[in-house]
Amino acid sequence: MGRAIILVMDSFGIGGAPDAPQYNDNGANTLGNIAKQNLGLNIPNLVSLGLAKAAEEACGYAPKLGLQDRPKLSFTAKYGHAKEISRAKDTTSGHWEIAGVPVLKEWGYFPKKYPSFPAELIAKICERANIEGILGNKAASGTEIIKELGEEHIKTGKPIFYTSVDSCLQIAAHEKYFGLQKLYDLCQIAFEEVKPYRIARIIARPFVGEHPQDFVRTGNRHDYSVSPFETTILDKIKNAGNQVIAIGKISDIYAGQGVTKKVLANGLEELWDKTLSEIKTAPDNSLIFTNFVDFDMLYGHRRDVKGYARALEYFDRRLSEIADVLQDDDIVFITADHGNDPTYVGTDHTREQVPIIMFGRKVKPENIGQRNTFADVAQTLAEFFEVEPFEYGKSFL
Repeated sequence: MGRAIILVMDSFGIGGAPDAPQYNDNGANTLGNIAKQNLGLNIPNLVSLGLAKAAEEACGYAPKLGLQDRPKLSFTAKYGHAKEISRAKDTTSGHWEIAGVPVLKEWGYFPKKYPSFPAELIAKICERANIEGILGNKAASGTEIIKELGEEHIKTGKPIFYTSVDSCLQIAAHEKYFGLQKLYDLCQIAFEEVKPYRIARIIARPFVGEHPQDFVRTGNRHDYSVSPFETTILDKIKNAGNQVIAIGKISDIYAGQGVTKKVLANGLEELWDKTLSEIKTAPDNSLIFTNFVDFDMLYGHRRDVKGYARALEYFDRRLSEIADVLQDDDIVFITADHGNDPTYVGTDHTREQVPIIMFGRKVKPENIGQRNTFADVAQTLAEFFEVEPFEYGKSFL
C-alpha cells in the first residue's frame, strides 16, 4: 500500500466562501487578487493539476494568470474546492477540519483593544513566572510590536504580550537577553492559565537583534495548542500501527497528538527539503504532513503581495521534484487551512474556500467540484488507509 502526503499551503485561499460577508471578508480572494496585480504569476505545475479551474468554480471567475510555462509535473489530478464549516478562520480550526474534526464550538478570544488581557490572568502568570510585569497587552502585528517595544523589553526584562484576531496569546521575547528556554517556560505557564478562557494557542515568538531596525523573529517559534476535541486522521493512522510524520508546525497544531515523528523546519526551502527527504525514506502506509507557513506568516499578514506571488512560484518550482520520490501507489494532497488575501484591508486571515487537489501516478483526472467541508480530505484518507470513517466529510478517493 502507498503513502499519503498532505501539503498545506498555509493561507492559500481561492475566494468564493459563501459565508464571507459574515466575517466582513466579502470579495477576499488570495489567489485571484494576487493574480490581478499583473506580477506575472507563473505557476504552471499547480495550474496543470487543476488549480485555476478549481479557483474559477469557487469564486465565479478565472484568476488572471496569463501565459504559463510548460509544466514539469506530468501527473493528472482530482481537483475541486472546499468550504469551511468550522466557525473560525484560524490555523487550528482549518487544520483540525482537514484532519476530520471541524471546530463547531466557539473559541475564546481576547479583545483587540488595550488592555487585551484580564488583569487577574496577567497577575497569575507573572507570579508563577517570577516576572515583574509585561509590555504590550493589545492586538498587534508581531513584527511591528517588537519594533515598538523591543528596546524597552531588553531594558526592563518584561516580555511582550499581544494577541490577534485568532484565539491566541502571543509572547515575544529576545533570545539573548530574555532567553529561549525562559520564554518557553513562560509560555507553558500561560498555556495552563488561559484554559478557563477557551484559548486555542499560546505562541512563543523569539526574536534577535540590537535595534528596532534589525529586530527579526527567529525560527524557534513554538506553539502550545489545545489537543483536538476528537480523534483525527493522524490518530487513526497512528493507532493502526503506521507512521505519521509531521513537518514544520504540524505537530504543534495538533499538540503532538497522533504524531510518531516530528521534523523541525523553517522557511519554504527547508520545508521542501525536509518533505522530499522524508518521502524518500517513509515506509509504506505512512502519512507525511507539511505546513508551508511562510505564505501566511511572511506575506499574507504583512500584506506583501509581491512576496506572496514569488513564494507561490517557488513552491510551484519545487513541486515538480516530488515526482522523483513518489512510489506508484502514493497520493499527494494540496490544500490550505484558510485565506489571507494580501490585498485585503487589515492584516487578518480572510474567510475563503480552499483548493482540494489530489494527484499520484495512479490518480485519474476528475473535477470533484464543490466540497462541503475540509474534512473530505480526512474521509478520503480514512478510505485510503482502511481505517474507521469520520462523522463529517465525503471521500473522493
